[in-house]
Amino acid sequence: MSSTSPLDDPATDPFDVAREAAEYIAAKTGVPGHDVALVLGSGWGGAAELIGDVVAELPTAEIPGFTKPAVDGHRSTTRSVRVERPDGSVRYALVLGSRTHLYEGLGTRRVVHGVRTAAATGASTVVLTNGCGGLHASWRPGQPVLLKDHVNLTGQSPLKGATFVDMTDVYTPRLRELARSVDGDLPEGVYAQFRGPQYETPAEVRMAGFLGADLVGMSTALEAVAARHCGLDVLGISLVTNLAAGISLHPLSHAEVLEAGQEAGPRISDLLARIVKLL
Repeated sequence: MSSTSPLDDPATDPFDVAREAAEYIAAKTGVPGHDVALVLGSGWGGAAELIGDVVAELPTAEIPGFTKPAVDGHRSTTRSVRVERPDGSVRYALVLGSRTHLYEGLGTRRVVHGVRTAAATGASTVVLTNGCGGLHASWRPGQPVLLKDHVNLTGQSPLKGATFVDMTDVYTPRLRELARSVDGDLPEGVYAQFRGPQYETPAEVRMAGFLGADLVGMSTALEAVAARHCGLDVLGISLVTNLAAGISLHPLSHAEVLEAGQEAGPRISDLLARIVKLL
């Protein structure tokens, strides 16, 4: 179980904690604001070094509201990266090497704290990545897929009260077009988030498919909702690390997820770096 956080107190405003975290990041990195943020899921961790020059690296658990990652394959640091764009201009990217998953039982406020902190640093765009199960046998492990929509099957929302946010284009069409300009062969799909931590059953995978999903996993959708509430543009990219239960002929394991991520890491990291330089 992760250590306590000010977000655990329901009387605490989570946006106050996000602003405190942003101020801490600015003070420790010497970068007053960031333009884009990246949440790096399983397999995506090598992208930061390819995006640009790492200005500063902070232990994530020392930033207000954050704790150490609970999942193997996630980094325990947050980095500020100087990104030089093709036109010679400079942007700064905040790279979050880990995320809190809903299945950790720590509540939705912790799950979306990274996204809210990114918005508080000044970011206008967030890139959400993950490793996931694929419902299409033609999408072999190692295949990156752009997210065009999601199905939230967690029964949870990071929003409270009468907070109505339009989800029509939760994953920004303009950013998907930009990604396809880098790699025209990128397929698009719908991501279904389950709570976890158990993997989905074959019946649950079939249900997700009936609902329109192409991918299943345990992250991203709640973060995307919080990002849209904060006014951020969202680019979502999944890495198919395994075929989903009932599609695969073999039992699922986290070791398989890590192995697929490691094998695809250099290629997908290069893809993500090229995309980010154009954002």
